[in-house]
Amino acid sequence: LPTILPRAEIWRTLSGLSLTPCLFLPSGLLVGSLEYNQPADNYTVCQGDNATLSACGLNGEKTPMSWSVLREGSQPRVAEPRVPRLALRLPARITNISSAVTVNEGSNVNLLCMATGKPEPTVTWRQLRVPARITNISSAVTVNEGSNVNLLCMATGKPEPTVTWRQLRDGFTSEGEYLEITEINRQQAGEYECITANGVSMADTKRVLITVNYPPTIKDVKDAYPPMGKPALLRCEAMAVPAAEFEWFKDEKQLFGGLEGLRIRNERTRSMLLIDNVTARHYGNYTCLASNKLGASNASLRLIRPGSLENIAVTGMESPLFLGLLSSAFVTLLFKI
Repeated sequence: LPTILPRAEIWRTLSGLSLTPCLFLPSGLLVGSLEYNQPADNYTVCQGDNATLSACGLNGEKTPMSWSVLREGSQPRVAEPRVPRLALRLPARITNISSAVTVNEGSNVNLLCMATGKPEPTVTWRQLRVPARITNISSAVTVNEGSNVNLLCMATGKPEPTVTWRQLRDGFTSEGEYLEITEINRQQAGEYECITANGVSMADTKRVLITVNYPPTIKDVKDAYPPMGKPALLRCEAMAVPAAEFEWFKDEKQLFGGLEGLRIRNERTRSMLLIDNVTARHYGNYTCLASNKLGASNASLRLIRPGSLENIAVTGMESPLFLGLLSSAFVTLLFKI
């Protein structure tokens, strides 16, 4: 345990002491459960701490049974259930002043030195400054898109701490223990952090994960134009929570990997239909179906043979010449009108 130095030495050694997080007063040093080996005029003790005092005596002689308790003014009131106790104890070899002396904040307990007859040290109770700590927080939440979400974060500390919720992804913040999200959407999914602080020490933080379920949405898909005898790839990507399951169809017939030279490779957010060696029967219309427990979505893709009429029609409509002719025709039509 640290040793309490004479008052002249306290200021020079304060930075080296590891103390209970309480206030420091010039008249005394706030301590945890420490032993006072040297006399002082005043000691200030944090709530619930034990203060062990050395014996007093004449000419430095320690006299057994040398301390007794004096109480100035009225007797301290009985503490409420939340009011802590201050215990003052002497080493067992000397005497036990009191197993528990209950005082209110700011009250003093004076000790009388029996050898000298003087009320030498005064022990003052001060309220402990307790760092903010999160005591109860909501667990991870999984909801469907459009549902309402309520999160709770409770904290304790002295002085009373503040509580703030923050969405980590977008930086959104909300003050108070409760966070209410009405009709949550997929963009609001992710981690939410509860932060509590009261200025005593570093803020305490904990996080809650919100998972938002929603049906699949297939992103842009593209046709493929492989020549015969070459490999081909059709890709289908879908965003969904839970992750989508994929199925492939050609002309309403479901396709399976390993048949007719086809391979299907599924990943978390996409599926790929691979053809190792394209033949005439592979050209045509394909459908990608993505589904989960909340719904399904489908998209059509085409495997087009280069040089075919279908390919010419598609590429011709996209050519600069075709677009230019279409624009000229539109301008002429407007002029005639």
